[in-house]
Amino acid sequence: MLPHDKLFIPGPVEVSEKTWAAFSRPLIGHRSDDFKKLYRAIHPKLQTLFGTKQPVFLSTSSAWGVMEASIRNLVDRGVLCCMCGAFSDKWFDVARRCGKKAEPLEVEWGKHIDPKEVDRQLATGRFDTVTLTHSETSTGVMNPLPEICCVLAKYPDVALIVDTVSSFSAVKIDMDALGIDVMLTGAQKALALPPGFSLFSVSEKAFTRAQKVPNRGFYFDFLEFRNEQAQWMTPSTPSIGHIHALESKLDEIFEEGLEARYARHASTNALVHDWVCRTGFEFFAEEGFRTKTLTCVKNNKGIDVLELARRLRQKHHLVIDPGYGKIRGQTLRLSNMGDETEETVAHLLNCLDDSL
Repeated sequence: MLPHDKLFIPGPVEVSEKTWAAFSRPLIGHRSDDFKKLYRAIHPKLQTLFGTKQPVFLSTSSAWGVMEASIRNLVDRGVLCCMCGAFSDKWFDVARRCGKKAEPLEVEWGKHIDPKEVDRQLATGRFDTVTLTHSETSTGVMNPLPEICCVLAKYPDVALIVDTVSSFSAVKIDMDALGIDVMLTGAQKALALPPGFSLFSVSEKAFTRAQKVPNRGFYFDFLEFRNEQAQWMTPSTPSIGHIHALESKLDEIFEEGLEARYARHASTNALVHDWVCRTGFEFFAEEGFRTKTLTCVKNNKGIDVLELARRLRQKHHLVIDPGYGKIRGQTLRLSNMGDETEETVAHLLNCLDDSL
């Protein structure tokens, strides 16, 4: 049997044997009392993780499904897309493809979104929705969410959609306290579940808006999700295996404790940062705005990043990412999210030293 190549890419991340075992529990009917009991059991923990009293929804899709849903459910007059990397840039493309009036607030990759610029744009009155990626996975930038939410508080008629795909459950985010209208995440990042599933929550303000927006479709209609969730069901057949795995993962998360979990992500991230400084590499993301779940390393030393990744995989059976999109080869991305510990991350860094 070939040795397993362990993933240290920023998603999908490594899935534990315990989680896989939960994923493969015997099936139950998605309209059965067993399913309702399962959904009801996990829901309070999901609300705690989201920092919300609102319902939390289960979507059998990648996070992109919910991203498109957010646009289709909420955007009426116009959407301001905060763009600072490959994934936040994609929101603009998605909005346009949904036939919505979208405008970019764009910064150079590696830079953060400036709250003052968001304020200037919203003051024009052209927008009823803002899209923001909290942790930009392609560049390793973490945008200043509380400061941007403070700006949004001045504009009560503007809905805020926040993509927390690579920050959710690794850093504290209080949806209700921050005034976020749609908060969404994927399964395959810090939650360390198999890909193909996402979670999201919607504010009362966003539900009210959705009621007035036509052509929301069916599969991702927020009002359908709300109606079904009230009966502990989903609008269409969900991936039940994912929900079993999520139940197992939530038990682990709350057994560890949220503060301990946030601290573990901070400490493993700090190990990678120390390694970057020690080896003479640089950070791609600007100082003060770096995400806690991965590190985007600038290839300032001019090495062959793809060859480094190949050697690391061949010799040590570890997989890293040689940069995403237009910065492939100019950067490398190292993940510390999910189940990783100081020990596992130290092992990765030692093997990187050897491969360099």
